[in-house]
Amino acid sequence: MVTRSYTVAFEGIEARLVEVQCAVTPGLPAFSIVGLPDKAVSEAKERVRSSLSAMCIALPSKRITINLSPADMPKEGSHFDLPIAIALLAAIDIIPQETAERCVALGELSLDGNLIGVLGALPAALAASEDERFLLCPSTSAAEAAWVGATQVIGAATLQAAIQHFTGASPIQPAEPGEVSPDRSGLDFKDVKGQERAKRAMEIAAAGRHHLLLAGPPGSGKSMLAARLPGIMPDLSPTEALETSMIHSLAGLLDEGGISRARPFREPHHTASMAAIIGGGRGAKPGEVSLAHNGVLFLDEFPEFARNTLETLRQPIETGSVVVARANAHVRYPCRFMLIAAANPCKCGHLTDPEQACSRAPICGEDYMGRISGPLLDRFDLRIEVPPVAFTDLDIPCDGKSSAEIRKSVCTARDIQAHRFRKLPEARSNADAQGAILEEIATLDAQGRELLIGVAERFKLTARGYHRVLRVARTIADLEGTESIQRHHIGEAVSFRLLSAKEFA
Repeated sequence: MVTRSYTVAFEGIEARLVEVQCAVTPGLPAFSIVGLPDKAVSEAKERVRSSLSAMCIALPSKRITINLSPADMPKEGSHFDLPIAIALLAAIDIIPQETAERCVALGELSLDGNLIGVLGALPAALAASEDERFLLCPSTSAAEAAWVGATQVIGAATLQAAIQHFTGASPIQPAEPGEVSPDRSGLDFKDVKGQERAKRAMEIAAAGRHHLLLAGPPGSGKSMLAARLPGIMPDLSPTEALETSMIHSLAGLLDEGGISRARPFREPHHTASMAAIIGGGRGAKPGEVSLAHNGVLFLDEFPEFARNTLETLRQPIETGSVVVARANAHVRYPCRFMLIAAANPCKCGHLTDPEQACSRAPICGEDYMGRISGPLLDRFDLRIEVPPVAFTDLDIPCDGKSSAEIRKSVCTARDIQAHRFRKLPEARSNADAQGAILEEIATLDAQGRELLIGVAERFKLTARGYHRVLRVARTIADLEGTESIQRHHIGEAVSFRLLSAKEFA
């Protein structure tokens, strides 16, 4: 007789159901696992054997065969320990077979029978709910998985506790979802002296999810401004929180037993590899662009990143998804992020300072900023210069808007966009609008259209650049609460768009 339990195998953020079949047949004592297991799955038999021995459960002197179906799909990870143990316990009549078959289980076993938390509990719970089964997982992963809400999640601390739940000896109460409240008590835009133009650009970028490039000498406040961006971002919607948390669950980034409604803010170092930024490595794991999904990807010292790494950003910026293609994996991850890049004007950083400019100016600036290709530069909606702040200005009292005030305006603009795109799943913000959608939402008055056409002709805007000016102008109009885009909206949008790398010099 064959008994069954269920678990999942991960392909990107998708959890595919795997049937764990157990057969105990006459023959020489043996314990084998088939169905393309990797080394961690093959070693599960030793952890299961030791865990059962710790509970004084003896395995029968027969041949035990575990099959992971579908057998042609690779199985990776230690989370197969628990479902293998459940199927085996059902085969030796310790737990009811019917209950085992209604369960999707995942969890790693220690040698003494304790359950260790694993990655991917959230997408596993989603897969269990779609197949109308309940989820059994380690208690440390239960609060994360329970956030799905569409299925019952049982969190067990040990294998013995799981057995007692299955037999009814000591039922475990379903887990309650956990949530981490966003911390907004830290950095504030009011602490930044001067740089009102840069603050305005950050407000527009946050309101419409526009990509922003900040260029300026060292110490002008570029990183300081970017670090305060999370404080003005609106909370994730329930749909966005689920999408983002599924990626973070696979990466093991969910803390405190739940998910966060704060938007992710990722800031990899410029020495990061292409696989770290885009995704890849063993198992084709998500990269920084996917970990920043629905949030912010901040790349400081932008020209210092490897050229091929920067060029790989071009497609994800446009499509909102990335395909990690390897010989043994072909995985798609969502990556709808807002890119904030910071760059010095040249290698020494003082190109714009006549007192400190090097002897190679302006060629050094052109060479340095030339590391950013024209097609990539064209994908930035906002490109501004951040001038240095004199040390004598640091004693001037702050009179700018606080992060709370800016966030209120940003949230209002985002609410307008949410209502505008409520029937369009492919668009959530103005930065996503294109084609017929952009033409519909970006209605210009006569003076605004005349100005935009004049700017496009004079500065030879590409079609992409033309549309990005329209999107930014739409966001500026949303911040003002106006329905149509007017001339001054176009003017401000154009002023935030530098046209070539030479202008940074």
